[in-house]
Amino acid sequence: MLYIKDIHEGHHIAQVLLCRQKVSGTTKTGRTYYSLKLQDRTGQLDAKIWDLTNSIENFESTDFVFVEGDVINYNGAPQLNIRRLRRAEEGEYDQKEFIPSSGLDIDKMYEELLWLINKVEHPRLHALLNSFFVDDPKFIEDFKNHSAAKAVHHGFRGGLLQHTLRVAQTCYFFSLQYQMLNRDLLITAAIFHDIGKMRELSGFPENDYTDEGQLIGHIVIGYGMVKERMEALGGFSEKLKTELLHCILAHQGQLEYGSPKIPSLMEAVALYFADDADAKLEIMTEEFSKTASMDFLGMNRFLGTNIRKTSKE
Repeated sequence: MLYIKDIHEGHHIAQVLLCRQKVSGTTKTGRTYYSLKLQDRTGQLDAKIWDLTNSIENFESTDFVFVEGDVINYNGAPQLNIRRLRRAEEGEYDQKEFIPSSGLDIDKMYEELLWLINKVEHPRLHALLNSFFVDDPKFIEDFKNHSAAKAVHHGFRGGLLQHTLRVAQTCYFFSLQYQMLNRDLLITAAIFHDIGKMRELSGFPENDYTDEGQLIGHIVIGYGMVKERMEALGGFSEKLKTELLHCILAHQGQLEYGSPKIPSLMEAVALYFADDADAKLEIMTEEFSKTASMDFLGMNRFLGTNIRKTSKE
């Protein structure tokens, strides 16, 4: 199998790939064509089907497809012109080869997350964390394999775990530097802050927004999940319950960024900065991993600036 990261102009392709996206278009002469995004675990490849002949069988987005065609260079990037396509059959592919995954060891990351959970000394907060991350096998499996985004950052298997761990580690560091921070509240909020993404986004191979995600969003979903579990467990003071839920609601910092509330607690401010830092640094990491160029890459709409790699001098 030739991985997408290694595909370039001149290659002839005859292999299975995941159809991530299928869009119909019309040429200037009125002919219908398909524009596709094909995917394996190393990246995505733009593809076109210009001639909808009998060699192109019926297929839809999220299908595994066997494609044949040639790679050209289009605007500086490889593009596959497909001549033949059919749905792949069971046994022709291993799903794991087509789902982008964290480059870090998922089980090791989860062990590190459990280490942080064990640093939470407040009995009710510790019990709340355990009810999700220790006592619920299905939740644990889903959490380990979920992404944190459709495309912007951490949009890969293990992405939600990787992002959550980095944010919680940063918050733990903050708590060592600023003694006024309530460490137990901050770490708990950090671990729960994006829990709603497990319902905002579907699992792989789709990794797309659900109706609940589109209409409600991960912040409010996560707020509801944690509130419901606290009420089921019982024993939380109203003040502690409200403070934890505030941190979840305010973790994106500004109303225009999607937060229903602006941070009012010191812990909420710390969580916002930790979350924002990991998101932006991961965006840059993912952009820089796509190129060896040391030139400016152009305006990045998520960062609001023209970015480039640091020189090696």
